[in-house]
Amino acid sequence: MTHTWYVTFEVPRRGTLVRRRSPRSTQTFATEAEAKEFARTKFDEGLVVTAGTIIPYLPRQAIPSTGIPAWLESAEEHPAEDPEAGEGK
Repeated sequence: MTHTWYVTFEVPRRGTLVRRRSPRSTQTFATEAEAKEFARTKFDEGLVVTAGTIIPYLPRQAIPSTGIPAWLESAEEHPAEDPEAGEGK
């Protein structure tokens, strides 16, 4: 299975040590719908989330943390992509 989407999220800190950089983790997904579902979970936990497509997948998309709410809303407007519904594609 080819993964074409990624979601990066901050890993909650443990302990009291102050660190210069926030640790982050990345998961990859085969579809945008799967990526959005995972991103929504992390976003709802209050974590900083970014997402996008993996190179060389085209068209290239990068969703910054400030664009995540709008990207997640678009999932509600356009339910999971149905390959058979794409007439003319």
